[in-house]
Amino acid sequence: MSEFSGKIALVTGSSGIGRAIALRLAQGGADVVVLGIDAANNASLADTARDAGLSLTVLQADVSEADQVEKAVGEIVARHGGLDIIVNAAAIHPYGDAVETSPETFLQCLKVNVGSIHLTAHHGIPALRRRGGGVIINLASVQGFACQAGVAAYVASKGAIHALTRTMALDHARENIRVVSISPASVRTPILALAAQTFDGPDADLDAVFARFGEAHPIGRIAEPEEIAELAAFLASTKAGFITGSDHKIDGGLTAAIAVR
Repeated sequence: MSEFSGKIALVTGSSGIGRAIALRLAQGGADVVVLGIDAANNASLADTARDAGLSLTVLQADVSEADQVEKAVGEIVARHGGLDIIVNAAAIHPYGDAVETSPETFLQCLKVNVGSIHLTAHHGIPALRRRGGGVIINLASVQGFACQAGVAAYVASKGAIHALTRTMALDHARENIRVVSISPASVRTPILALAAQTFDGPDADLDAVFARFGEAHPIGRIAEPEEIAELAAFLASTKAGFITGSDHKIDGGLTAAIAVR
C-alpha cells in the first residue's frame, strides 16, 4: 500500500485506536509521528513499527498542554518538512454523573478530549496551509449522540467534538483542509478494558465481558481497532476528497436500534 506516500501524519494517542490508525497510515507509506503520554505504550508502538520497518516515531507528550503540542508540531515540521494529516485520538474516560464527577475531573476530561484537538489545529493548521491543504480526523463516539448513564464528562466531551469538527470544517474548507469525525461504538481498547474492570471488577474476564458488550450491538460483537483504522485511512485519502464537516459512525448498528425488546 502506498496511498499515503510522501504524506506526513500526526496522530495523538499511542494505544488503542490511535495506535491502530498510526500503524495503518505508516503501512500506507506515510511518515507518522505519534504523540503519547504513556511511556510503556509509546515504547510498545515504537518497537512494533521498527520491527515492521515502518516510518513511525513516537514522541512523549501531554497533548492537553499547549507548550508540548507546539514543540511537537515544530519538531515534526523541522524533521519532515511539513504536515498533511492530523488524527486526534487521545482521550480519557472518567466515570460518574454530574454530582459524582468533580469539577477538576470534568475540566480535565474536556482539556484532554477536546482541548487537544484545538491545540493540534491551532499549531498544525498553519503547516497544513503551507502544504496546500490536508485532513484532520477527530475521534468522537456514539456517546455524542446517545449515551449511557454515569459518564457525564466523557459524553460532554464527545458531543463537543462533533460540534468542533463542524465549525473547523467550515472555517477551513476554502483552504483545502477537510475536517471529519469518527464515532465508534465499543472497540477492543484499553478504555473498554477499563469499563469492564469498572463494572465487573479488576479481575474481570475481559473476553467474557467484551462478548457481553458485543451482544448489545446488532452485528453481535465489538469492533477491533484495525476496523476503525481502515475507516480513518479512507477518510484521510484522496478517495474522500469531497467529504468534510461530517461524522462517520462505525457502530455495528448500535445507534440504529431502540432499547425496546
